[in-house]
Amino acid sequence: MRQRALGLIKNETVFVIAAVIAFISCFFVHPDRMYIGYIHYKTLAQLGSLMVVVAGLQRIGLFHRIGSSLLARVHTVRGLALVLTALPFVASMLITNDVALVTFIPFAIAVLVMAGMEDRIFLLASLMTLGANLGSMLTPIGNAHNLYLKARSGIPTSGFLALMAPYTSASAVLLVLTIFLAFPSERVHTLDHMGASGIRRSVLAPAQGRTHPDVHMEPMPGWRLGVYAALFLVCLLGVGGILPQWAMLAIVVLGFAICDRRVFLQVDWGLLLTFVAFFIFIGNARRIPGFYNLVSGLVGSHPLATSVVCSQMISNVPTALLVSGFSSAWRQIIVGTNLGGLGTLIASMASLISYKAVVKKYPRSKGRYLSTYTLLNLLFLAVLWLLACLIG
Repeated sequence: MRQRALGLIKNETVFVIAAVIAFISCFFVHPDRMYIGYIHYKTLAQLGSLMVVVAGLQRIGLFHRIGSSLLARVHTVRGLALVLTALPFVASMLITNDVALVTFIPFAIAVLVMAGMEDRIFLLASLMTLGANLGSMLTPIGNAHNLYLKARSGIPTSGFLALMAPYTSASAVLLVLTIFLAFPSERVHTLDHMGASGIRRSVLAPAQGRTHPDVHMEPMPGWRLGVYAALFLVCLLGVGGILPQWAMLAIVVLGFAICDRRVFLQVDWGLLLTFVAFFIFIGNARRIPGFYNLVSGLVGSHPLATSVVCSQMISNVPTALLVSGFSSAWRQIIVGTNLGGLGTLIASMASLISYKAVVKKYPRSKGRYLSTYTLLNLLFLAVLWLLACLIG
């Protein structure tokens, strides 16, 4: 029992903290009928549906196939760095930064080892993590908190894209400039004759013999790819408000109940429970006059800065849920919580995925990776925060 509890705390730290503070808040505001109104069911339905569909796409190996195909066309160190950074940058816009990093960081480490470029893993893993966090800023489905903020604010998808486009564009320029400065145009001979299938087999080979999301389906995605793409479109229609939320959820659940029920076992249900816990805490906090006046005064005066700074300490998803409960300055909150994903290692919990993958491979190099990651993040955050101040 003790080991199980320690495992839960280690693997679901944010959920445990959220559950504890939600439980404590119940002593200040006793449970009543108003609790039902705390939960933002629209966000939970959208987030849950998207996580299920993305897990299905991951199980048929779609993302590794795309990555392998692109790498098969790369011939230089710089080109390899550009492709590996672009993969999570673009993918995170559609499948969230968490999934992009879970998929492509282990993939990149394996590719770099094959290419004899282990000395560049720390820099490239940091850039890929930056890419995932920066790319996910653009779309409502790129980040869990973006889904919530879009639903709460009522901002249309086009307005959300227009709001975040300058920051995503600037991020892309910064990433490309960094790669051109840090990586030479030397030829990579190791990958020349492997081809897409060879790269994919080499990367997945260590996973053979144990459960892996991308290797226990048919060799080619086949009909599942078409079905899952249609279900992803259903999610987009739901997020865009074109399809009712109940219909979106019902279609996705029914679709995977028929096609692949094991998908439900790979979804991060802890994230949804974390949202529920924070909804309860924030709902109760708003009913405590002293706390409400303190936080609303701080957020109301400096919504962007508060969002960025709080994200450095508690990460951007909890910050979005907290700050939005005390202010309706939606544009500043959206920009602030997205930029707030840069900076410290915990500013975006997705960044821990890269950290764990790198440290698992190189346990004696924690300090080297953290210093590289933090330096790059602070530089990018400074530039983008300045841009936010200029845009106003």
